[in-house]
Amino acid sequence: MLSDATVTANIPAADLARAKQFYDDMLGLSPEREGDGGLVYRTSAGSMFFVYQTEYAGMAGHTIAQLHVDDLDVEVKELQARGITFEHYDLPGVTWDEAIATVPEMGRAAWFKDSEGNILCIDDADLDTV
Repeated sequence: MLSDATVTANIPAADLARAKQFYDDMLGLSPEREGDGGLVYRTSAGSMFFVYQTEYAGMAGHTIAQLHVDDLDVEVKELQARGITFEHYDLPGVTWDEAIATVPEMGRAAWFKDSEGNILCIDDADLDTV
């Protein structure tokens, strides 16, 4: 049954070497596997995502992957220190405290773009408190 399945995000990259450098240097992640097909990343929490080369990278106008973190404030500051610029979106009912948005009924989140123009999000891991 699909309810027992795991999910892997697939993240497009126009330039795989540039994407690898971004994920390594800016996000502090190292690929578990590298091959002609792309890069496989796995977090210590067990989540996995695949970065693959395609001419269609950065074309999605929406969040393509979310990373759930224990301390959103700390993660935002660390990413900003590495040079990440966070996005701001004009969304109904959303309030902003610098880079972090509070989304009613959902919690707090911050969005940024990777080297390929893909929109990524980090958010509070504990959504039960919303």
